Amino acid sequence: MNKNMLEKYAEVIVKVGLNLQEGQRLFIAAGLNTAPLIREVTAKAYQNGAPLVTVLWDDEELKKIRHQYAPRDSFEEFPEWVARGILENAERGDAYLSVTGLDPDLLAGFDPELIALELKTRAKHYKPALNLISNGGVQWTVVCPPTPKWAAKIFPDLSEEEAEEKLWGVMEKLCRLDYDDPVTAWQQHLSDLSKRHDYLNKMQFETLHFRGPGTDLKVGMPKDHIWKGGSGKTQGGVDFTANLPTEEVFSMPHKDRVEGTVHSTKPLNYFGNLIEDFSLTFEKGRVVDFSAKKGEETLRKMLESDENAKQLGEVALVPYYSPISESGLIFFNTLYDENAACHLALGSAYRINIKDGVKMSDEELDAAGVNDSLIHVDFMIGSDKVDIDGITPDGSVIPLMKKGAWAFEV
Repeated sequence: MNKNMLEKYAEVIVKVGLNLQEGQRLFIAAGLNTAPLIREVTAKAYQNGAPLVTVLWDDEELKKIRHQYAPRDSFEEFPEWVARGILENAERGDAYLSVTGLDPDLLAGFDPELIALELKTRAKHYKPALNLISNGGVQWTVVCPPTPKWAAKIFPDLSEEEAEEKLWGVMEKLCRLDYDDPVTAWQQHLSDLSKRHDYLNKMQFETLHFRGPGTDLKVGMPKDHIWKGGSGKTQGGVDFTANLPTEEVFSMPHKDRVEGTVHSTKPLNYFGNLIEDFSLTFEKGRVVDFSAKKGEETLRKMLESDENAKQLGEVALVPYYSPISESGLIFFNTLYDENAACHLALGSAYRINIKDGVKMSDEELDAAGVNDSLIHVDFMIGSDKVDIDGITPDGSVIPLMKKGAWAFEV
């Protein structure tokens, strides 16, 4: 990692990811292991006219220490002021940046029931803030810069220092930091994604049919669903890019109209626990059966997070031949792996993915097929062996992807 790359990365985060407005405050939630990047982002934010940048620091090792030594009956404890502060900042209009680089094996071997309880407690407290942020209340962005333990998981034959340096080299390309003008490169890429979701919105497919090894799944789509991808807009009309990097176009499934079986194509890192080689079978929108070669108990606890955790909240299309996929790496990190493959998400849907969703009552959203849950967990189902067809209301079948590549031009 060098200072020039950090400066480019920070500029992309502030100008493309957050599109921070002059006079707008910025709230950052970050791990201590990402401090060099946070300093650069903070500098860029102030240079961009931010009157205040606030950082809430976390340390992944403290999470492990809690699971080692905390009383077993204490995992419903939570510092309410943290979630309340994030909500208050979002209500005031502060942009939100989440910066993580979690060790994929952080909680390997710990009690999955306590991990699930901790995550459920956290999700319950964060839900009001995350609902406001993720449904267009303010600009928000998630980034995952390389960190030593994460890099060592990807490149186990190297020392942590060598692995981290190598991962920075990979990420430079994936985040388009190797361009002389990364901001312009990102604007062109986001324009291309916009053309894809414009086509899908025009077609208004009734069903998406996924077929591949271990997968034969029909995903029903709600009436007036909206595809998005690349950049989005706040309810106030400000552009932003929620994920850096991003290669996806995404929408919401109808929560009660998913049928068939889907098999994962990449591991899922669920807050420091890996779930690998797993399958889910759906009937009337709900998971009715599942299995996993590794992490099955963690998967079970995730599905039991609440009543609607077994239903889908997102469907996303990503070409197999994206830069992330072509790296040939498994990142053990959802932000990167989900942008290497088509994916689904268990749990809550985004209201922005249906017409007038941000104005609907909870009852209206439920009637329209919009799922609501404490969790939103992406898992990867795409590969160069997966085909996807769109089925129109009149029964016409239109190829969307063949062997992982786009099957339509824009």
